[in-house]
Amino acid sequence: MDQLLIIADEALLRERTAWLSTLAAERRLSENTLEAYERDTRQFLTFLTGHLAAPARLKDIGDLRPADLRGFLAARRRDGAGARTLGRGLAGLRSFLRHLERKGMANAAGAAAIRSPKQPKSLPKPLTDSQALSVVGTDAQLADEPWISVRNAAVLTLLYGCGLRISEALSLTPDDFAGAPGSLRITGKGGKTRIVPLLDAARRGVEDYRRLCPYPLAADGPLFRGARGGPLQAAIIQREMQKMRGALGLPDSATPHALRHSFATHLLAGGGDLRTIQELLGHASLSTTQVYTGVDSARLLEIYDKAHPRA
Repeated sequence: MDQLLIIADEALLRERTAWLSTLAAERRLSENTLEAYERDTRQFLTFLTGHLAAPARLKDIGDLRPADLRGFLAARRRDGAGARTLGRGLAGLRSFLRHLERKGMANAAGAAAIRSPKQPKSLPKPLTDSQALSVVGTDAQLADEPWISVRNAAVLTLLYGCGLRISEALSLTPDDFAGAPGSLRITGKGGKTRIVPLLDAARRGVEDYRRLCPYPLAADGPLFRGARGGPLQAAIIQREMQKMRGALGLPDSATPHALRHSFATHLLAGGGDLRTIQELLGHASLSTTQVYTGVDSARLLEIYDKAHPRA
């Protein structure tokens, strides 16, 4: 705290402490996020003190201009901070300024007007073939009731076998399976409808679930139900996947959405063309699908590095 007393007056520090306490108590941010926000705002106050040649005051925060914030981001960039770090720092400052604005001590419009640093695109992280197959099996499910284990396996099989988003799988109705044999009607983003092939394994998984489900399933109602009979929530499947990561020794990147990535990557590795994969995934633009070529190339290079005698 002694260092902070040099870079800001007591009133500003009290408000900063109150803001961090609010984030912890009301928004329940993780400890790592709170530490990062504390560090980011401390660095900003240090910058502002140097910028003003005097310890920062609440009035100085109230008088901030977009140019001051851009100057801080530029200084952090010169110190080696990357786009993700800068983006998180700007998010923290916006949150702090909104806290002060609610008390009539500052105007957060200047921070809101600054565009966040463009984030580098990261490659999707698919599972290997064996990992994906282990996840979708009924035996891998850890639910207490058999019908729930079968339900979870059916949902995960649809994500991997049909490349669905979890929201698409959970919005399915029994009517969506009433089309041509071996096909499934999907309503995706923006209400757009597409038809995808329905693998026998996925069809059998859904049939097993429907046979064991203890609740009546209306033709036009939600297919997948929670333990009390309401529509199944995505958070439940995400929690089950988290349990399986520990049980099966899978990486943290093994999420329900990673099964959709695995569907696309494994199709591409098996000779599927981008246009077809685009249609199956429901991507509006081919450029969105092209990210999987980077995944496949990275995988090939990894295999090369491990196997080639001159690598």
